[in-house]
Amino acid sequence: MKGEQIHYFAGDHTAKGFYPFYLSNFQGLNHVVRWKRGALINDNDPLMKVAEDWRNKGFETEMIHCSTNVNALDGLILPELKIGVYAGHHHIRGFGKATESFITSSLYSEFDQKINTYKNKIKESWHQAHEAFKIGLDIHDDLEMIYITNMDFNRADQVSEDFINHLGLTVSPSASPGAAKHRFFGASTPEGVIDYIPNLTEKLERRFFIKGRAGTGKSTFLKKIASEAESKGHNVEIYHCGFDPESIDMVVIRELGICVFDSTDPHEYFPEREGDFIIDLYAETVTAGTDEKFAEEIAELTTGYKSFMKKGITYLKQAKYLNNEGCDLLKASDDSKISDAINQEILHHM
Repeated sequence: MKGEQIHYFAGDHTAKGFYPFYLSNFQGLNHVVRWKRGALINDNDPLMKVAEDWRNKGFETEMIHCSTNVNALDGLILPELKIGVYAGHHHIRGFGKATESFITSSLYSEFDQKINTYKNKIKESWHQAHEAFKIGLDIHDDLEMIYITNMDFNRADQVSEDFINHLGLTVSPSASPGAAKHRFFGASTPEGVIDYIPNLTEKLERRFFIKGRAGTGKSTFLKKIASEAESKGHNVEIYHCGFDPESIDMVVIRELGICVFDSTDPHEYFPEREGDFIIDLYAETVTAGTDEKFAEEIAELTTGYKSFMKKGITYLKQAKYLNNEGCDLLKASDDSKISDAINQEILHHM
């Protein structure tokens, strides 16, 4: 029987640059295999094969996808074995108390200069994407102000307090504070905005869909829930916004079978099974008629920020095209050797 598998991102190209949360997800492991894959990412990713091998053996796997190529992984975690594989380009000095081993892809020295040229062009495309996302976020901030100035903050605080009481979060049997893992459930990718909400929430018994508008306190609401759960000793998965990583889009308390998430565009979902509930912060906290009163301005700002989101994704597509050109230059491949080497390292540290 195949093991369970969850998918998420731990690094994303955002309005505040490339934002990494890798270290947060590798906490508590006994061993980490570092695969130094090189500057370019092949669509035929050896780490995908490693993940499938261990899933076929019945092990739970955490698939940490690469936001610049969703067909590849930045990392893989086998929670039952407390072993992880890290293949991301973001430099991590160390993984806490975990021991480490290293695997390096074959080097193609005759192409080094050309590969470096591709690498620099890719970085420039990423930078242009970040700049476009930043302009989009500035416009989005103006959209938020419409709702912020028409919001009842006392009512918002009461809604948060009532909901936390409704959850009935009791103190966890463990005496210590809970641990938080920070991630993204979705990301801006060359293929557009992608999210893994259905996969991350499918086994949870209670799912709360937050509805609202920009600036109606969804992130603040979620931060309060995460803080309360941590203070009571629960392990919490905190999923940040792929557009503005300083905002929160979802909180999962997996041991209690609970998730609460921002269910608005571009990751809008609706209840479809028993245990699904809607929390409408717009209806609860914003002056009635705000949408209608500012309809023209809202439409203009929405079109504006979405246009810069699309522009940013165009630059990510350009980076992916350059990456693929560089990969085509490296005609030789050691994919099977790499996947075998990683598997051997995992077996060695079981």
